[in-house]
Amino acid sequence: TGPATTARARRARGRRRASTSRGPHGPSTSAWRRLPYAQLRPGDLLFYANDPSDPSTIRHVAVYAGGGTMIEAPQPGVTVREVPMRWADAMPWAGRP
Repeated sequence: TGPATTARARRARGRRRASTSRGPHGPSTSAWRRLPYAQLRPGDLLFYANDPSDPSTIRHVAVYAGGGTMIEAPQPGVTVREVPMRWADAMPWAGRP
């Protein structure tokens, strides 16, 4: 998911901060509060990594939509979609600004 896609999805849910899977607003910085999945709220970020124990390997960000679904654009050029949550390769926490 690119930064523009994630930002649009977050704005649609009432959140303003843009985010990407890397860079100064990425999940490994103090800008994000890490939280367990049991505390998810719509608009929280879901991170997917090559190695879920290592935040530096995050390669995909999705937005939690509620009800066990997420909003994502799996690759450039693919329509943004709402799909069931995926747990494979998910980081052991979600993010909230």
